[in-house]
This record gives sequence, structure tokens and C-alpha cells, in this order.
Amino acid sequence: MRPQIQYLQPVGILDGTKSEEFRQEITTMLAEGAKIIVIDFQQVTFMDSSGLGALVLSLKTLRSADVKLYLCSINQQVKMLFELTSMDRVFEIFANRQELEAQILN
Repeated sequence: MRPQIQYLQPVGILDGTKSEEFRQEITTMLAEGAKIIVIDFQQVTFMDSSGLGALVLSLKTLRSADVKLYLCSINQQVKMLFELTSMDRVFEIFANRQELEAQILN
């Protein structure tokens, strides 16, 4: 049986003004019984340290609930933020949804 994947696709800027809403969406997915959550950054144009902090808090919450978190489709700016903070070593990041699904569903 294939695991159930839930997708979250933030849009625009992921910063302090949107980080609470972002964390709430993750909490809702967790409450609904998600086992794998994918955050698709395809439509995120910019992320700052507040957005990254929300992502790290979400990862900690999900790990404690034994839920997998994957990221995909990050742009160059977001990729640079992850590399500068070494978060690219903490999160599992895929180029796009197709690559992610090919890896985690097989």
C-alpha cells in the first residue's frame, strides 16, 4: 500500500507575517493523520529567517509524531538560504514533485 502524501504549497513570501499560518496548516495536517507531508516551494518567491524558523519548528513537531517531511521545487534564493544556514543537510530536498515521488514511493 502506498503511503498517503499530503502537500502544502505556500505562495509568495514566506516570512514572519505568514509563518504562524504556515505552522497552523502543518498542525492541521498532523491532526488529520498525515504520515508524509511535502512542502512544494514552486510558488514561493522569497523566504526569510522567520519562514525558515517556522519550517524548523514544523520539522521538530513532525519528527516527534513520526511523520516524514520533504521539500521540493525550491528556487535559487531559498536554496541559498538553506545552504548558508546548513539546513540543506537537515531537510530532504528534491528538485520537483516527480523526483520526490519517484524516490519515496518506490
